[in-house]
Amino acid sequence: MSQYIGEPITRVDGHEKVTGQAKYAAEFNVPDLTYGVVVSSTITKGRITLLDTSKALAVNGVIEVFTHENRPRTAWFDISYKDQDSPPGSPFRPLYDNKIKYNGQPVALVVAETFELARFAAMLVHVEYEAEPCDTDLMKHLDTVRNPEPGLMNLMKPLPPKPRGDADKAFAEAPVQQSAQYIHGMQHHNPMEMFASTVEYGKNGFLTIYDKTQGVTNSLLYVTQAFNIPFNQVRVVSPYVGGAFGSGLRPQYQLFLAVMAARELKRSVRVSLTRQQMWSFGHRPATVQNVCLGTQADGTITAIIHEAKAATSQFEDYTEEVVNWTGKLYPTPNGALRYKLKSLDIYTPLDMRAPGGVTGLSAVECAVDELAYKLGMDPLEFRLKNYTERDWTEKDRPFSSKELRACFRQGAERFGWSGRNPEPRSMRKDHNLIGWGMATGIWDAAQVPARAEATLTVNGKLRVRSATADIGTGTYTIMTQIAADTLGMPIDDVVFRLGDTTMPAAPIEGGSWTASTVGSAVKSACDTLAKTLFRMAKRIPKSPFVGVGFDDVLFINGEIRLKRNPSARVSLLEVVNLNGGRAITETGTSIPNLVAHMKYSRNAHAAAFVEVQVDEDFGTVKVTRAISAVAAGRIINPRTARSQIIGGMVWGISHALQEESVMDHRYGRFMNHDLAEYHIPVCADIHEMDVVFVEENDTVVNPLGVKGVGEIGLVAMPAAIANAIFHATGKRIYELPIQLDKVM
Repeated sequence: MSQYIGEPITRVDGHEKVTGQAKYAAEFNVPDLTYGVVVSSTITKGRITLLDTSKALAVNGVIEVFTHENRPRTAWFDISYKDQDSPPGSPFRPLYDNKIKYNGQPVALVVAETFELARFAAMLVHVEYEAEPCDTDLMKHLDTVRNPEPGLMNLMKPLPPKPRGDADKAFAEAPVQQSAQYIHGMQHHNPMEMFASTVEYGKNGFLTIYDKTQGVTNSLLYVTQAFNIPFNQVRVVSPYVGGAFGSGLRPQYQLFLAVMAARELKRSVRVSLTRQQMWSFGHRPATVQNVCLGTQADGTITAIIHEAKAATSQFEDYTEEVVNWTGKLYPTPNGALRYKLKSLDIYTPLDMRAPGGVTGLSAVECAVDELAYKLGMDPLEFRLKNYTERDWTEKDRPFSSKELRACFRQGAERFGWSGRNPEPRSMRKDHNLIGWGMATGIWDAAQVPARAEATLTVNGKLRVRSATADIGTGTYTIMTQIAADTLGMPIDDVVFRLGDTTMPAAPIEGGSWTASTVGSAVKSACDTLAKTLFRMAKRIPKSPFVGVGFDDVLFINGEIRLKRNPSARVSLLEVVNLNGGRAITETGTSIPNLVAHMKYSRNAHAAAFVEVQVDEDFGTVKVTRAISAVAAGRIINPRTARSQIIGGMVWGISHALQEESVMDHRYGRFMNHDLAEYHIPVCADIHEMDVVFVEENDTVVNPLGVKGVGEIGLVAMPAAIANAIFHATGKRIYELPIQLDKVM
């Protein structure tokens, strides 16, 4: 019986955040702190011919200017320099030599006694370059793409499966065909908290690092490998993260520079990046997709061809799972899913919320909608006709659970889909054209290994720890709920802590796997602690549990009770008092059930329904109403889960209508590298939104039966909006974002 799991508990970390007690990476003040400011390159490709730091060093209060000419020696071996999210290739190495690989690359670090002095002196660093022609435009190279390099780090992003049947022939012979090219521009993560690392230089060179990261363990691995430092000489701390969306999965260059400077100067150093410098690492890559769908006259899909061509850097092969989703959603005897890369003079792209998923589904779900119109079928009816319970991209495995039909039904009912006039341009309100659109969403339900620790303190409180992160998703809260439920304790007596490498190791927080991964570890640790406490309770004089097994008792309200006689009880405080005034601690490890996982495909599913108003004169688009129906297994906390889905839906509006990193390919430079010109929604852009959680029981994915909701709320929204715009205007738009000039 669950007392807290499934309840809309308010965020346990909310008080610290709203009162300002929560500290972020650039807010930890340490003794003798100095400040570093990065100087960025102004060219995209070439080499540095002159680097004059004399004027900067002449400023009173400037301590040092680090460049490739004077940087200290580090362990630059690629094989030992990987992090948990590295793609195949050679990771970027700051200040390595005089070569410029991308625009905005760090070329110097100015360290001074104050931030203001460092920023001023950074303006005095004089750099001259010998520029070479740069190549950053994917559209010019669609005929010269190549297969990605295979690598260990791509295991979580599987490349397309082998073809099924003869897709090209089947498409050519299909009575009804749909074929189009879809263009997806570059986007950048823009979390409220910009990247910073505060490195405290301690006794005997011990480093305490306060880092903006989605995984302290990953930052620890990066630092110890890059600088050849023993693990016991470094501690990484990150209790709060002001948003990340994937940008914090890999350690960013400010971490390297701060550690380098601290070790060389033997002083504490903080390096903070500016908003403009947030455009100098990682982004959702430009991608061009071709989708070809063929059906019989009755709408049965007989051929699927989905190919994607994406940009990567010259030094790493970043890949995304773009095309596989099509095969997971739609059955066909003939399917070909293809994914190719082009190396350009850009920084390596980086996972950005729902990487690959939102890109691929934005194309295929628009193609499905257009095909349904050609067939004269309701888009929802077409999807139901081509519904599948098996995943042909994963050796035709069944899904561990799939309540997508219920998502369609409940979402359509809540939205009022049956009242839709299918004719484009048939619905109006004053000078606005009204459109309704829908799309399907799917995302992985993954689990990876993690550890957690549970401690019953001498005053009868439960303290649980794991070195995971909370990037605003509610990790603090749901882990507290899981621990309280598992050990049957009042939630006010439970505290969960995270974000410190002195805690049991956990993976980076991403991929919507934290609830399943760390949650299962927390459950394991608390289960183990419960068994230990029960064994101790049996040794109490006149114990009511003599001769009974663990399955014969319940943990309720801080007590162990006999199931058949609840009045026979022992308090946990009484048990811990037997331990000689010492707390009782147990650890737990969550490991995926690989046997079960080899038998099933594991995914969360969703259906998005959207209403738009399009101004007929100006082409402006307003999303007036949106509903997401989501099947994501067991929902630990409906309040935080709903917040995640709403956040994804808002991002879907941003993704479809506004968000775009604009590069001038003559210079290889992003031209809108600030939040004044990089457009994202404001409150006035967001109207009526609703979430439906469809009941789903999954006994395969993990011990908790949860699937994660971080990405599933985003993936279907852009296509649903594009389809609604077509319904409103009768115009198909094949390029995101859909701005007013494209509508007009």
